Amino acid sequence: MKEKTKVEDIDRSLYDFRFEQKDAYRVQEGLTADIVRQISQEKNDPQWMRDFRLKSLETYNEIEVPQWGPSIEGLNMDDIVTYVRPKDNRMVKDWDEVPADIKDTFERLGIPQAERKSLAGVGAQFDSELVYHNVRDEVAAQGVVYTDLESALHGEYADMIQEHFMKLVPPTDHKFAALHGAVWSGGSFVYVPPGVKVEIPLQSYFRLNEPGAGQFEHTLIIVDEGADLHFIEGCSAPKYNVANLHAGCVELFVGKNAKLRYSTIENWSKNMYNLNTKRARVEEGGKIEWVSGSFGSHVSYLYPMSILKGDNSRCEFTSVTFAGKGQNLDTGTKVVHVGKDTSSYINTRSISKDGGISTFRSAVVIGEKANGSKSAVSCESLMVDGISRSDTIPAMDIRCDDCDIGHEAKIGRISDDTVFYLMSRGMSEEDARALIVSGFADNVSKELPLEYAVEMNNLINLEMKGSIG
Repeated sequence: MKEKTKVEDIDRSLYDFRFEQKDAYRVQEGLTADIVRQISQEKNDPQWMRDFRLKSLETYNEIEVPQWGPSIEGLNMDDIVTYVRPKDNRMVKDWDEVPADIKDTFERLGIPQAERKSLAGVGAQFDSELVYHNVRDEVAAQGVVYTDLESALHGEYADMIQEHFMKLVPPTDHKFAALHGAVWSGGSFVYVPPGVKVEIPLQSYFRLNEPGAGQFEHTLIIVDEGADLHFIEGCSAPKYNVANLHAGCVELFVGKNAKLRYSTIENWSKNMYNLNTKRARVEEGGKIEWVSGSFGSHVSYLYPMSILKGDNSRCEFTSVTFAGKGQNLDTGTKVVHVGKDTSSYINTRSISKDGGISTFRSAVVIGEKANGSKSAVSCESLMVDGISRSDTIPAMDIRCDDCDIGHEAKIGRISDDTVFYLMSRGMSEEDARALIVSGFADNVSKELPLEYAVEMNNLINLEMKGSIG
């Protein structure tokens, strides 16, 4: 009998290829004040940002590593390179001007094709720097600003950056927010003027190529009153036998009666520690929609947070998490209801197999003045085998009587009867299980643009190959 294939034997060439950068510029491993100053000098930071970085480093050294989640003992900051960039450090708007090996990386990931087919603008980051950024003329003509954060920091939007940068996620929030504040590099800045509706999505794609490196991009999006935007974030990295770190930060400001959808497909390699922080603040009548697919990384701490500040503001959070062999993915979301008549709906799916651990944490806070608020949480977990683990940890903090709160959780395994039925119709056991899992995650794929729904289903099928035996 032919031996069943394990996941690590499957061809992951779409994501696992890499290029050796012999002439790349990088700082020394570790985290010191001199390294932070070196990064700041490399960036030509304004004085306030240099001071901000050094203060964040002080905060980082004062805060303890969190003890309540998965172990990150395998992550040693003394071994992490916090800044690395290609020798040719130009960010260009013409794809043909991107250095050949980097361009080939993104070509293989399908980024230029996606831009031509279905995106209003694209930013591509390779290690610590953006190498390409472009936005369609018709979108720019609407007054939409989509550029790298550092260009905005030195240009006409400098005051706007200073007003908003790490105000939603202050460095004092947790240890890795402080780390981000000290060594952040790259990322995108988006500003959508009042009343402007961007009909097709913008996308940023983050590729970490260097072994033993960290990526610390900062995404800042401001959607002004009555505006509408869909922003897509993609991430991947090749697999190495040393730890890599991702500690990015996303800050989203959703104005009065504005709408923002933020979609993410994360396919980090399984040597990655993903310690990312995402947060949104929503004004009166505004809406934030999170759509998230998490498939990669060795350990994840990821809990996008929504602050429903204004009356009648809304939040929808839809996600799927897939934890395979050697993965411990601790994910979830937090919603804080501040305004009156606010509403939130959380709908998640988590899948674990081959001993993978998936933990979902939700926190809903109803403030003292959030009268008339409503929140519903639905989380379902599927274990593909008997050696995997799935946990649900909900928290409700209700501080007013006039509200409507509900929570529903289900944990189960794939039904042998369902697998047998599909096999009786000619499917292999492997394909039957993959089909069941894809259907289980269907709520997320329906929310993604077609190209990304296809990518998510391909990732699920890839993970499911060899899940038996």
